[in-house]
Amino acid sequence: MAIDTAFGDLSLKMDRLRDVLLGLRLAVVEDKPLQGAGALLDRLGEAVLDLEEWLGESLEAAALGQRAAQYPRDLEASRDALATCQERFQRFQRQLSSEVTSFERIGDLASLAHGRGREWTSWVASVRGSIDQCQGATHDVSEALFQCWQEIAERAGAPASNKTPSLERTRSHGIQ
Repeated sequence: MAIDTAFGDLSLKMDRLRDVLLGLRLAVVEDKPLQGAGALLDRLGEAVLDLEEWLGESLEAAALGQRAAQYPRDLEASRDALATCQERFQRFQRQLSSEVTSFERIGDLASLAHGRGREWTSWVASVRGSIDQCQGATHDVSEALFQCWQEIAERAGAPASNKTPSLERTRSHGIQ
C-alpha cells in the first residue's frame, strides 16, 4: 500500500468514527429522557464532547500527514503529523475506555433503566448500541494508524539507491 493511500484510509476511518461519535452524542445529550436525568448523564455527555474534540485534533493531524505524503513526499512531516495524530487518538481511546465504555459505566447505564420504564430502557439500549459502534470504529482507526506507521517505517528503511541489496535479493544470492 502506498503511504498516501494509507493516510487516506486513516482519514476515511476517522471520519466514520466521527460520524458514529456524533450519533453517540445525539443519543446521550439530545435524546436523553427528560425526567430523571442526573449527574451520570451530564458526565457522560461531557466525556463525549471531549472525545469529539480529541478526535477532531487527531483528524487534523491525519490530514496534514496525508498532504505531506503526497508528491513531493515529505516523510519527516508525515511522520511528525502521524505522531501527533497517534497521541491525540490515544487520549481519545483513554477517555473512551475510562468514561464511556468501562464496565462500571455500562453498569451505571443499565441501572438507570431498571425500574424507570420503557422510555429509559429504550434510551439505554440506543446508547449501548452507539457505544458498540464506537468501539468497532475505534478498532478500525487503530488498525489504520498501524498501517500508516508500517508504511512510514518501510520508507524510512528503504535503501537510498539500488546499490544496497534488498533482503529478498540477498537471500536469493545466498548472502546472510
